[in-house]
Order: sequence, then C-alpha cells, then structure tokens
Amino acid sequence: MNIFFMALYFIAGFILLGVWGLLAMWLERKAAARLQFRVGPPWYQNFADLVKLSGKEMLIPERANSLVFIFAPVVSVLAAAAAGTLILFRAGDAILILYLLAIPSLGAIIGGSSSGNVLAVVGISREIKLLLGYELPFACAVIIPALKSGASTSLAGIVSQQQAGGVFAGSVSGIAGFVIAVFSLQGKIGLVPFDLAEAEGEIATGSQIEYSGILLGLFKLSRAILLAAGPLFVVSLYLGGFNLSSPGAAAAGMLKYLLVLVLMILLKNTNPRLRIDHALRFFWGGLALAGMAAILLAFIGY
Repeated sequence: MNIFFMALYFIAGFILLGVWGLLAMWLERKAAARLQFRVGPPWYQNFADLVKLSGKEMLIPERANSLVFIFAPVVSVLAAAAAGTLILFRAGDAILILYLLAIPSLGAIIGGSSSGNVLAVVGISREIKLLLGYELPFACAVIIPALKSGASTSLAGIVSQQQAGGVFAGSVSGIAGFVIAVFSLQGKIGLVPFDLAEAEGEIATGSQIEYSGILLGLFKLSRAILLAAGPLFVVSLYLGGFNLSSPGAAAAGMLKYLLVLVLMILLKNTNPRLRIDHALRFFWGGLALAGMAAILLAFIGY
C-alpha cells in the first residue's frame, strides 16, 4: 500500500511539475521577447511543441548504442520529476535532492556520448565541465541552510526552522548562499550566460544533436521540470518554503517562486554567453570561495 501511494504521489508530482515547468518556460520566453520588443509565443506554445515532438518519428543513429540512447532521456526526466516531487511534498533529504538534480545533466552527457556523432563531443565536453563547475558552489549552497538548521539535511526540518525563526536569506551567510544558489541553478538549467553546452547557433544543440521525436521531447520536458523544481528548492532552502494549506499561503509561496524565476530571467537577458574557461573560473573561483566563506559564517552563527 505504501508503494502504491508513493507511486500516486510521484505521478501527481510529475504531472504538476510538467505543467508548471512548461508554463515557466513560456514566462521565460515571453519576458525575453518583451525585453527585445517582440510579441513572444502564446501560453500553450511549449505544450504544442511537446505534442508535436511526440508525433514525430524517433530516429536512432546507426552507430549509436540504442539502449543507452533511449535510456538517457527517460532517466533524465524521471530524476528531475523525482527531485521535484520530494521538494513539493518536503519528503526528502536535501543531499538526495542535490544528487537527483545532477542526473539530468549526466543523462545528456551519456546520451550524447552514445549517439556516435563526433559533433556531439563539443557539447558533451562543455556539459561535463559545467557540471564539474557549478556542482561545488551548489553543494555549498545546500550545506549553508543545513548548518543553520542545526546540522539537519532534512528538507522539512530546514523549512520548519525558517518558519519558526525567520528565513535564512535574512542573514549574512543566507544572503550569500541564496545568491550562490541562483547562479549555480542558472548553470544547471543551462540558461544564459551558462548555456554553453547547447549554445544555439554555435554548436547545433550540442549533445542532443542526434535526438528527435519523443526522446528530444523528454529532454525538453526534463529541462522544464528543472525550471519548476530548481527555484522551488531555493525557496525551500532560503525563503521559508511554501505552504499549500491555505490560498494565502499558496499565493505567498508562488510569489517567492516568481522572485527566484524573475532573477534568473533577468540574468539570462542582461548577460552575454560566457566562454567555458570564464564560466569555470567564475564557478571554481569567486562562487566556490564565497560558498566556503558563507559556510564558515553559518557555522559561527552569522
């Protein structure tokens, strides 16, 4: 029975996060269009694109490892949905969620590697370097609220501590951790200035160059779910989480989510794409060092 209810929770979370993420992608595209004095897509465009991809032929390259090629996008979307579901229901450990959020990038790397296309190598190499770059500061951003909540990595415990004593973003280490989390999440989702792994118009979608049909749609859906789950994770870690117990609490939680999403949209539309060496220098240099300093501040109570 427990497994049955867990499956129901996962299915409900998957559907909710998928719809939420596709709408968030529309908001991202619409805001970018308005900033560039364009009209932008209608609200249903991402849903229509997903349906269109689902109806197209799924082509598997002759030299590809078929099993891994098909398996990679499926694992990516399932891992993103699992992380988002744990965040929605506050049912998981922050470290577990950190690992789950890394799997979609690993799926893109493994899937591209199995395609047998030499042009995918450029995107794969960039994806690997970005993954190695942003994971360290993102881990620091998870450790900071864990320390501030009494060395607890329980997401429910972190949220409860903030609801009892105030949000962590109101402290010095909390502000630093919040900023680090937003920048790291920008790289994890692949938004400008850290969209080097796909770099539209430069390397032809990178590691996904051989993907088509529903498999490409699954990669797009995993990115959409990350756009829903990632900011929700930051809200849970630093802004007191969200509560669906009443309309007012739900509205407050949505405003927190929109705050993080708007910050990411502003970063995307006000910065040029970085070179890979500049991105790594940013993540491993300033951001990681700031994260370690913030961990020390959180340890001594600031």
